[in-house]
Amino acid sequence: MTLLLAICVGLLVATGLYLLMQRSILRIVLGLIMLGHGANLAVFVSGGLTRAKPPLIAVGETVPVEGAADPLPQALVLTAVVISFAIAAFAAAVAVRASRVATNDPDEMRSTDR
Repeated sequence: MTLLLAICVGLLVATGLYLLMQRSILRIVLGLIMLGHGANLAVFVSGGLTRAKPPLIAVGETVPVEGAADPLPQALVLTAVVISFAIAAFAAAVAVRASRVATNDPDEMRSTDR
């Protein structure tokens, strides 16, 4: 299972980097989103996948620590999801502005002269 998730991380990161190197604003936005998903999945997988113990523990029951899931990667992924959403929203706003200027090439958008 971990090998399959590692392959998925590699595919997401490779596709995201490929799309980031394109000349279209829409592809750059999609590349940022895919790269963010790949990074989130990598952090989540690094926390370890286990189903040894149920998530709910009865009152008074003692559970060994080695069987419990690590909550830190889950908290990091939650934070990263919020950050990647903000980046995607900003990139979408840039894409909308690019459509109003009638250009899709990032090099043509560099000029600030009017």
